[in-house]
Amino acid sequence: MRVAVFGLIGLTVLVVLSWASAFDPLAYAQSPKPVQAQPVLPARLPVAAAGDLMAFSSETTSGPSQVILIDSKTRAMCVYHVDRETGAVELKSVRNFHWDLLIEEFNGVSPLPRAIRELLEQK
Repeated sequence: MRVAVFGLIGLTVLVVLSWASAFDPLAYAQSPKPVQAQPVLPARLPVAAAGDLMAFSSETTSGPSQVILIDSKTRAMCVYHVDRETGAVELKSVRNFHWDLLIEEFNGVSPLPRAIRELLEQK
């Protein structure tokens, strides 16, 4: 319950900050292109953090905005879509990634980590 409350608070803060930055007059003055026409690069993603909770926001030229909440303590993540016109927030997915982080190989290509380890152990 507590994580959900902090998640909603973090999501609300992030949405308000992303909307406020869209109306920043300095952002238009510093760039010859409109801000919405520029792609969002991973290094420029808006990030907010509070305790164990991190929030990432990404904007696209069309479609809903996306907000990702990550709880590093419980190792869970949530993905939300925010409708640009109505502001409606829709939960798209939730996943506990604890077990994902314990996988040594997935969708790998040769040489796999196990094969490299075996080669090094032979020497």
